[in-house]
Amino acid sequence: MKLITWNIQWCRGCDGRVDPARIARTCRDMADFDVLCLQEVARGFDSGLEGSFGEDQFRLLADALPEYTLIEGIATDRAANTVGGPRRQFGNAVFSRLPVLQAHRHLLPWPADANQPSMQRVAMEIIIRLQSQELRVTTTHLEYYSTMQRAAQVERLRDLQAEAAGHSRVRSAQRRSDHIDSPFEARARPASAILTADFNFLPSDPSYARLQAPIASMSGAVGDSGVPAYRDAWALAHPGVVHAPTVGVHDKVQWPGAPFCFDFIFVTEDLAPRVESVTVNALTDASDHQPVLLQLAE
Repeated sequence: MKLITWNIQWCRGCDGRVDPARIARTCRDMADFDVLCLQEVARGFDSGLEGSFGEDQFRLLADALPEYTLIEGIATDRAANTVGGPRRQFGNAVFSRLPVLQAHRHLLPWPADANQPSMQRVAMEIIIRLQSQELRVTTTHLEYYSTMQRAAQVERLRDLQAEAAGHSRVRSAQRRSDHIDSPFEARARPASAILTADFNFLPSDPSYARLQAPIASMSGAVGDSGVPAYRDAWALAHPGVVHAPTVGVHDKVQWPGAPFCFDFIFVTEDLAPRVESVTVNALTDASDHQPVLLQLAE
């Protein structure tokens, strides 16, 4: 299974041009991917996002990827600037050519921080079916400016993992024939998971270690709780090797210093032996970030 994650900066390249088709083309050139996780996808913002004229990037990307199912994860959702115009929306998108059994949209914590600008963030979770198992894939984009908000969002991602592990244990006991095809039907929410994002933290940041710390079950037990913790797929594939940079590689206007890594793929520890490779596309300048590719053995 091949998965790409990429902060596409509302499809704006280092040349200043907004081009959703270029984003899709770059991803296809990178790999014959099964799942594509994108951050910073826009709709209706006809001002405020440089280079954008309010185009529906969700639709344009979907048009360029017709064989994939699009699941939208809207974080910012505002009224249109003009009567009858599109709502102004900003968030994440997941494209999957594997069956999407369920989709869950989790608004992340946004505690007030008077000292920093910020926006609402969302974690977009889908449950897909592989040949060997069902698997959760979540993509998100954590707060850039506020350390306090980013730390709260990391805690919520850990809680969501504990929550899913709890659901995976009890769902079989909840099955009832009169709930089939109803919203109450017990469906899979597996503990095995992939988590991708522009996390807006460095590998040296405490949040990087915190995200991978042991996770307590919802009842409070740690260790034997049955909650698989997250592991950095890059570190699994490249032990002892510094992360390849994903920010500031080409865009020296916004990121004038040395390039660095904000974009990670985490897998739960039960999936760690199946990580075959993690690579960063350092060539493309279609965004201010570089896309990251995970290959996971079936």
